[in-house]
Amino acid sequence: MNWQGETQLLPEATLLRRVIALIIDWTMSRLIAGLIGPYLFFDSDFNTLLVFYLEVTLFTTLFQASAGQRIMGVKVLSYPDQTRISAKQVALRTLLICMVLPAVFTKDGRALHNHFTNSQTVRELY
Repeated sequence: MNWQGETQLLPEATLLRRVIALIIDWTMSRLIAGLIGPYLFFDSDFNTLLVFYLEVTLFTTLFQASAGQRIMGVKVLSYPDQTRISAKQVALRTLLICMVLPAVFTKDGRALHNHFTNSQTVRELY
């Protein structure tokens, strides 16, 4: 809230911050999948994707951001009112990110995974 009692909207997160957050999350997932890989029955690349899905879904549901997004100061909120999104929306959003194409293509300047789940990534101000 500002001094007049109005809620100010957080600015959109930059592409650079979002990409670095994704690299951090994928690298963490790759390392974890490498450690637990011998105990799983799947191919190692699928293990990475599975760990990535679980990590991003769990952290975004609990903290409104994946581990990489937290490090980069990015938060996932509803669009346009910037409130918390539901666990169901988070699970669908993460699934669409794992499918890659919805994360690459945009509609009205927003990535399709955000458009389909009524979410957005914003820059967390400290």
